[in-house]
Amino acid sequence: MVHPLAVSHILADMRMDMVSIETGILHDVVEDTSVTIEEIRRRFGEEVARCVDGATKLSKLDFFSKEDRQAESVRKMLLAMVNDIRVIIVKLADRLHNMRTLGYVSPERQERIARETIEIYAPIAHRLGMGKVRVELEDLAFQYLDPVQYEEIVKAIDSQRSANEEFLAEIQQTVTEELKAEGIPARVEGRVKRAYSVYQKLKRQKITIDQVYDLLALRIITDSVKNCYGALGVIHNKWHPVPGRIKDFIAIPRPNLYQSLHTSVLGPHGHPFEVQIRTEEMHRISEEGIAAHWKYKEGRTGPAEDDQRIAWLRHLVEWQRDMQDPSEFMATLKVELYPEEVYTFTPRGRVIVLPRDATPIDFAYAIHSDVGNTCVGAKVNGRIVPLRYILKNGDIVEIMTQQNHLPSKDWLSIVKTPRARNKIKHVINATERVKAIEIGEKYLEKEARRFGVELGKITRSDYERVAAEYGHGKIEDLYAGLGYGRFSAREVLRNAAPAQMPADAAEPKRPVYDAAQAAQLARGRDGEGVVKVKGGEDVMIYRAKCCNPIRGDAITGYVTRGKGIAVHAVACPNVQNLLYEVERRIDVEWERAAGDSFQVKVVVRTDDRPGMLNQLTSVLSSEDTNIRALEARAEAEPGHYGAIVEMTVDVRDKKQLERLVAAMRRISGVRDVERPMN
Repeated sequence: MVHPLAVSHILADMRMDMVSIETGILHDVVEDTSVTIEEIRRRFGEEVARCVDGATKLSKLDFFSKEDRQAESVRKMLLAMVNDIRVIIVKLADRLHNMRTLGYVSPERQERIARETIEIYAPIAHRLGMGKVRVELEDLAFQYLDPVQYEEIVKAIDSQRSANEEFLAEIQQTVTEELKAEGIPARVEGRVKRAYSVYQKLKRQKITIDQVYDLLALRIITDSVKNCYGALGVIHNKWHPVPGRIKDFIAIPRPNLYQSLHTSVLGPHGHPFEVQIRTEEMHRISEEGIAAHWKYKEGRTGPAEDDQRIAWLRHLVEWQRDMQDPSEFMATLKVELYPEEVYTFTPRGRVIVLPRDATPIDFAYAIHSDVGNTCVGAKVNGRIVPLRYILKNGDIVEIMTQQNHLPSKDWLSIVKTPRARNKIKHVINATERVKAIEIGEKYLEKEARRFGVELGKITRSDYERVAAEYGHGKIEDLYAGLGYGRFSAREVLRNAAPAQMPADAAEPKRPVYDAAQAAQLARGRDGEGVVKVKGGEDVMIYRAKCCNPIRGDAITGYVTRGKGIAVHAVACPNVQNLLYEVERRIDVEWERAAGDSFQVKVVVRTDDRPGMLNQLTSVLSSEDTNIRALEARAEAEPGHYGAIVEMTVDVRDKKQLERLVAAMRRISGVRDVERPMN
């Protein structure tokens, strides 16, 4: 009972309604006991039953893999959210208590739960404006996902704690006095930036902790919007603002309805700090987000139909219907959940919010799928720009269209929004499929002529039987498979009309290998590890050079015409662009033998100081790792001098690579270590 009661306490602290608290107590009952949803409906009513059902994970018996089960459970939860947003608030409270007690489970479960939290649940909390929950989830997950970095950042912040507290007390008093003198009623709070937020900034900008401008921040909470702008004037009058660091989220709120004024200033002794200014109502919305509805609006099951915070959810439910593949669904979901950052405008002044690095194509699809499909060009601020142009805050975008124009495959490597990506894939898939069916039919006719097979004698039921053997429901799917190169026309003819095929019509391109030969086939000159197709098909397999997957990486296969199967890491940025044709995707897995080594490129960004290279190579030596290539160069940055070390090393598997990376990160002066994938 401890966990469900703790969850209901968290919901009570959020001042949620009785249905939410009852759901919190009952959320694990269906999963962990013999009680059914029908019994809950009978005892507690329809609303509680619906919320408990939405919060219940799917049965373990339904799916082949953990990934499929996770994807479908998340999909079910999102669909339940659309009908009743309380489902996700209960799930967030559930996850919060799980994270607070994560120290009591095995290391494998710790990593899995923490990763799911940081990739799915924390971003959902952000999208719903629940800042307080999001912050705690991120910091708790970070603690388990990268304990070394977490300890280092916490230690660096703690080492400056007394000086920081003294500085914050000084500016708090100064600001309070200045606001009082101007007749602006306000309370002033100070805070030090949290560990995960610092880590993200260090990683994104490749800087040291001394260069984080907003490590220290003041929050000014006043009574009206007018006084928010008045307080901003007081701050800028007292200290110099840092150019480009002023953001007005009051005039243009974020999609999760967050409102505040942000500015960074150079304070006393030239010490930079951030100031956030908002009203009491804005502060409440920023901390509690959508959960704030239940405090003041009794009797409602969710937000208003037009609430911006769940408009993204309705889009998400739209595109997930077309997405059958669980791994593609999860990858797209993770992109969709990231915070949106660029505010652009139509010529008529409508605000279109897009992710960072979005392009005019994303903008076009955000307006309407027809506008996206027929887009041929764009004007930004009155000037024609290429479709690869990266949109910036405040850009006014005008899309140029042309009737009967279709999107290009190249767009998949440009767009950033799942909506645009899925609309493009849909059009390309339809076009490619028509071509593949046509190619497949011609291919079958050509092979039939070659072997003297009369296609007229093969009945529809023969084709349907062969299609079923290959896992297809329709004859068109069989033709498409032939066109995509998944199997040969000769095999189809041999299965459909065995009596007509000559006895010597063996398939020369698809020999059967014994285990040793198949292993040799899949091993390249650089000692590539053995990969096999699930189900044991003997085909040419090679590791893609763009991501160079190693044993332990999650991998997927892509059928290439004439070259065999390219194996990519699932994390490879090219995977989403390549695998829009679901028919050409194939499941692959690592062989059990683990004696092979893999060449991996590692890029280390460090301070430029004597002895650094020696320390890095010592780490490799201690792991008995061979260095294939190494290049080091100095790199001057404004206000800081650093170095980049690029090395290619031999590793046995992903775990050994992770140990090497963790050991390198512990070296003093190392700013970042990454394994590039491009």
